[in-house]
Amino acid sequence: MKNCIIIGVAGGSGSGKTTVAKNLVKAFKSEDAVLVAQDAYYKELKEMSVQERAGVNFDHPNSIEFELLKKDLETLLKNQIIERPIYDFKTHSRKEETITIHPSKIIIVEGILLFAVPEIRDIFDVKIFVDTDADEMLLRRIERDIHERGRTFESVRDQYLKTVKPMYLEFCEPSKRYADIIIPRGGENKIAVNMVIAKLKRYLQKGAL
Repeated sequence: MKNCIIIGVAGGSGSGKTTVAKNLVKAFKSEDAVLVAQDAYYKELKEMSVQERAGVNFDHPNSIEFELLKKDLETLLKNQIIERPIYDFKTHSRKEETITIHPSKIIIVEGILLFAVPEIRDIFDVKIFVDTDADEMLLRRIERDIHERGRTFESVRDQYLKTVKPMYLEFCEPSKRYADIIIPRGGENKIAVNMVIAKLKRYLQKGAL
């Protein structure tokens, strides 16, 4: 019998996957569920200037240090603590400090490319894909990047057309076929989210899926 369950939550940028993942974690005691974000594992680009970093294709699997993400997830599964990186989206670099994450009975991992990479995809016991209309995802991304990441509208627009949309169509959207559960409309779909929460609570009670 496993002592924990690991769940992947994937979907396009602005799909609401982060909201879904956070809602799942909030439904449990802090010691019973933990969240790990793929975005924290963007590769270090110290050899580049800030301007050069801004031109990197951050929506391609090669932009993520999946080796480190896999190592950290395996460490958590061994009931050991990890030091998760902190990524600064304004400078496109990692901060010096890290976040300590303790092992938990429920490990939630969220990110756009989780199911597009076999060695990461195969780690999950349950795979959830958040499926949202493309126009809505774009509007959410514009609002988030301008207000939370200090971006201009022009930079968000250009990045979306150059890399975000093409990479979504090439890597993220096709990975939907690996999902066990598809949640339309993201965090707004309270019925679907509550059904997943109810299943996880039964898992905690019985110790098995």
